[in-house]
Amino acid sequence: MTQIDQTHLKTIEQRLLWLSHWMIHNANHIRPKADGIKVGGHQASSASMVSIMTALYYSALRPEDRVAVKPHASPIFHAIQYLMGNQTREKMENFRGFQGVQSYPSRTKDIDDVDFSTGSVGLGVAITSFASLVQDYIAAKDWGNGLPLGRMVALVGDAELDEGNVYEALQEGWKNDLRNTWWIIDYNRQSLDGVVREGLFKRIEQIFDAFGWDVVKVKYGALQRAAFTEPGGDKLRDWIDNCPNQLYSALTFMGGAVWRERLMEALGDQGDVTALIDARSDEELADLMENLGGNCVETMAETFDAIDHDRPTCFLAYTVKGWGTPIAGHKDNHGGLMNKTQMGQWQKHMGVAEGDEWEKFATVQDPAALQAFLDKAPFFAKGRRRYTDDKLPVPAIDLATDREISTQMAFGKVLDDLSKGDSDLAARIVTMSPDVTGTTNLGPWVNRRKLFARTEQADTFINEKIPSTAKWEFTPKGQHIELGIAEMNLFLLLGAAGLSHALFGKRVIPIGTVYDPFVARGLDALNYACYQDARFMIVGTPSGVTLAPEGGAHQSIGSPLIGMSQDGLASFEPAFADELAVIMKWAFDYLQKDGEGDPDERTWLRDETGGSVYLRLTTNPIEQPGKRVDEDFRQGAIDGAYWLRKPGPNCEVVIAYQGAVAPEAIKAAGIIAEGRRDVGVLAVTSADRLNAGWTAAQRARARGNAAAQSHVETLLSALPRDCKLITVIDGHPATLSWLGSVIGHQTVPLGVEHFGQTGTIADLYRHFGIDAASIVEKVQGLTPGRSVVHRIAG
Repeated sequence: MTQIDQTHLKTIEQRLLWLSHWMIHNANHIRPKADGIKVGGHQASSASMVSIMTALYYSALRPEDRVAVKPHASPIFHAIQYLMGNQTREKMENFRGFQGVQSYPSRTKDIDDVDFSTGSVGLGVAITSFASLVQDYIAAKDWGNGLPLGRMVALVGDAELDEGNVYEALQEGWKNDLRNTWWIIDYNRQSLDGVVREGLFKRIEQIFDAFGWDVVKVKYGALQRAAFTEPGGDKLRDWIDNCPNQLYSALTFMGGAVWRERLMEALGDQGDVTALIDARSDEELADLMENLGGNCVETMAETFDAIDHDRPTCFLAYTVKGWGTPIAGHKDNHGGLMNKTQMGQWQKHMGVAEGDEWEKFATVQDPAALQAFLDKAPFFAKGRRRYTDDKLPVPAIDLATDREISTQMAFGKVLDDLSKGDSDLAARIVTMSPDVTGTTNLGPWVNRRKLFARTEQADTFINEKIPSTAKWEFTPKGQHIELGIAEMNLFLLLGAAGLSHALFGKRVIPIGTVYDPFVARGLDALNYACYQDARFMIVGTPSGVTLAPEGGAHQSIGSPLIGMSQDGLASFEPAFADELAVIMKWAFDYLQKDGEGDPDERTWLRDETGGSVYLRLTTNPIEQPGKRVDEDFRQGAIDGAYWLRKPGPNCEVVIAYQGAVAPEAIKAAGIIAEGRRDVGVLAVTSADRLNAGWTAAQRARARGNAAAQSHVETLLSALPRDCKLITVIDGHPATLSWLGSVIGHQTVPLGVEHFGQTGTIADLYRHFGIDAASIVEKVQGLTPGRSVVHRIAG
């Protein structure tokens, strides 16, 4: 790197430091506050990263590289984009305001080139390792040949390493021979509530080393390294190495005069080291002591440039939190902000004239030369790096309905049938599971399509001629990624794979399976994946108390409500195999859509925008309804519900069910019909989509479109007002209880509200009141009408 380049990097660093801090100051102290509360913005956490990010973006990165920026360094990221013309002043002035620059980098809310959304600490760190795995997966395939391999980079706050998911990701990376991954740790030794515990990073270094990472410690900046070569420099270095974190932070805040006093107390009267200290003014001494490696743009650029391999690398960059500002080092600076007086003084120190606060090149002596340097920055050479890929046609998906089958078995059959074909869609499917591949019916798919690894690995059982239903052969062409038992890793991998079309320009169709109760175990990562608009299919199976022998620890209750409430995720719970076939065909297309958000006025759902899909399935085989080809059934299964038994004009009772309890609902309806008129049975496949369409139609009517009517309103509008709704689900009853509000029907919601236990399905259905007899009993006891005296055998 030339001296001119170093000068430009230093100029950029100071520009980014100013612009990021002014943006935060403007939001908190200048812009009118409608709510009268602090806006925030993390000035100190941004300052500690500015040198690292300057060196990274303007020296080290290439267009194929991807970066997850630590949440609290968001202002630096947006200042970088502003300097490059990718962010507007209007949005910067509206930082943390409505439709302004977001608090934390967001792929879906910010206009600039965000690679990975961040915000929930630890997740942005870990997703980079899974993105690297996805990159390797694509590059190993014929359709991905020639993909330029980039580095997946995480800018990591040191306190993020308290998050357990980081260590789960480290282990999974080791299993999969991780490469092309950089984690750059901002080791400022301060967290939200104080200072990081002494000696912690010795342990963390050992962990990274154990998992095969190179650990590069960047402790000293260029000024410090030069000072260490002076007489007495070795003693200064020893003092720095042995100084406790809290004391170093406190001295930084107090400044040069106190640095001198404390250093003279500890090292004075030693001749050479005294001369070293005396040779510097208070300001120069403070600059020296605060010139840690991570706060030296020259050092960081040289460190990045020295990496000449693709092994995963952890950079432990020592920094000062709040570096270069009046609040540097103070233990309260995480949420602290410079006040107006401090900012005014700092503005003079930074040389920014009043009125020039938003000028990109304010204080720059040669703007043309700096612009030329920016124009040559390799990372920005290709412009916005948000790629696309062609949509994959979806082949026909048909299932035989002439025998008893569970929805989980039907799911496995769909994938098995696809694995036998040569469709483009099948070639792009990648399945993944956290050690439950066989028990979620992925086995046939994996046997045919094999497991992915960058190098061939034979199945020892096959070689030794030991019979096994699982033929586990690892190959670069494999289409299944086997994970350990860590649901956070599953959803992070689904998130990374679900962004492959945008990150790498190559679309994959990720399908993950997990035991349904453990969706909750990975919920933060699921939410994170959806927030980024990643596209994937997650299959939660088995589910509910229908998984009777496993007991309460494995019986999900609230997962249907998770499916309803999770933005970016269309949730389904089919009962029958033909419903699942219709839904999966629709889902494979839905995963690939990225159109505008105008709603379909038939359902008021915004299907053209696409999204991810959650299937809640079961292992209980049930009798199938026979072959159905009518459009009401097909479209109803997709839209969320259809009439399995159409109600008559004088309908007194409707049973609305979702999922595995279908046989109980059907059986109960037959009995109730002996004492109630025109009984109907509503097969709900997606309470989520019914509810979303209903609330959207209400919004449309409130805005003046009186004709707006959702699918569920259409279904229920013909029912007499005094008709009673009985809703039933193997899950929380709130999933369907809202149906009575659509038109105004009295509703009796049945479901599971408490932890289950072991037993038979019949035992547990009876215990929780979701069997046919309980449904009949509720109708008899809670609705007016003729007595239903029929007894149910067994």
